[in-house]
Amino acid sequence: MQGLSQNELAYTQLKERVTTLAYKPGDYLNTANLMKELAFGRTPINHALHRLSNEGLVQIIPRKGVMVAPLSIDSALELIDVRLANESLCARLAAARITSSDLEQLASLAQRFDDAVLRRDMDQVINTDRLFHEQIALTARNQILTEILKVLHARTQRFWTISLAAEGHLAEVQAEHRLIIDALTRGDAAAVVTAVENHVLSFKRALLHSR
Repeated sequence: MQGLSQNELAYTQLKERVTTLAYKPGDYLNTANLMKELAFGRTPINHALHRLSNEGLVQIIPRKGVMVAPLSIDSALELIDVRLANESLCARLAAARITSSDLEQLASLAQRFDDAVLRRDMDQVINTDRLFHEQIALTARNQILTEILKVLHARTQRFWTISLAAEGHLAEVQAEHRLIIDALTRGDAAAVVTAVENHVLSFKRALLHSR
């Protein structure tokens, strides 16, 4: 994180605590406590909270404060519907525009995910899975789509924390990453779309199973 501004550092650290459920849904966040815990001034903390509010991860409630947004299975299912539409488009674009450098990046992230699974480092598992999805979005080379997916992934990441704890789901995700990379390597748009859709639906099944 070297070179990042105080605002960006505060946002990154606060977002990590929210998405990994260190700050639980429904918790109220006190600005003074956050300043002390994260060692940032009031301005970076307030900036971070407003960014997280725009991403739907916290709710700023007048006269009450800031609350970590509740988790709702209905919201998760709505997110999955929107992800399916947007990630299918992303997959088609990525299949047509991917480079050898992109493939190397994806393969490296898939290996980092596997290594984190082996270490049982769940924070790193979740973070690397997010980076894998972000790399596919970048590969599509459509900035608007990338921005949309970044917000969707941010709002979905807390549910990933739950789904990845489901029995057998980590192994499914590892296999799904490989299928996506294989299809992208072949430039087979239909296969990439199928692999990405199956990956999202696998997340849906694991999430529903964990209820």
